[in-house]
Amino acid sequence: MPIDFDNNLPIYLQIINYIKRQIVVGKLGPGDKIESVRELAAELQINPNTIQRTFQELEREGIVETRRGMGRYVTSEESKILSIKKDMAGALLDHFVTGMKELGFGERDIVELVSDAIRQQGQTEEGN
Repeated sequence: MPIDFDNNLPIYLQIINYIKRQIVVGKLGPGDKIESVRELAAELQINPNTIQRTFQELEREGIVETRRGMGRYVTSEESKILSIKKDMAGALLDHFVTGMKELGFGERDIVELVSDAIRQQGQTEEGN
């Protein structure tokens, strides 16, 4: 699990975001077992307490479930996973729109640029 840690954001939050992304893109599916605290701490070379905090937060959010004596698993609730996906998309969109407005683009310009980019990407995919 390669993560390039950013010094400006707490490590446990970065791991939470990484695990959520893995779930959203399907690398970790509903009901999949997640590595143990020790395994993940060793793999990332960080303190096990940081991983424990990560898992506690993921459990609080209902993304991970602990099964006594068996470990931690990704939630089987498809609606929860869809909610995470929408939240992540919203954050990306907010960041994008803010950046575009800072560059001086108006709403219509942004929509037009996005539409053009989608069309171009569609043409590129059709050509493959």
